Amino acid sequence: MARYSAFLGRRVEVHYRAGDILLPASGTFVADSGRSIFLEQSFLQRGQQRHFRWEIPYQYIVRLEEKTEDEENDSGSARTSASSTERKDQVSRASASASASVPGLLPLPNRPKTA
Repeated sequence: MARYSAFLGRRVEVHYRAGDILLPASGTFVADSGRSIFLEQSFLQRGQQRHFRWEIPYQYIVRLEEKTEDEENDSGSARTSASSTERKDQVSRASASASASVPGLLPLPNRPKTA
């Protein structure tokens, strides 16, 4: 059963896991297979219209929310820039605390090559 089919045709923002990293993706929700969702984004590159489509499996989705047109148009507003600055501060604090317990470089053992 398709979990996210209510979002078909709408602009969405998805946060998903790729290993230990949390990545954002935004685009038009174009399909739901019951196991994965498919987003599509159209953009202009070097004067040519391009399309990018990607598949995100259900188990990697952390958050999916609909993007309103106000959010898309307010990208230069003070509210958005303040929120993005706040988000960057949170990310930098989180990465600083995570890296504090990890040593900088670990020596690699010299292992003999095997044939």
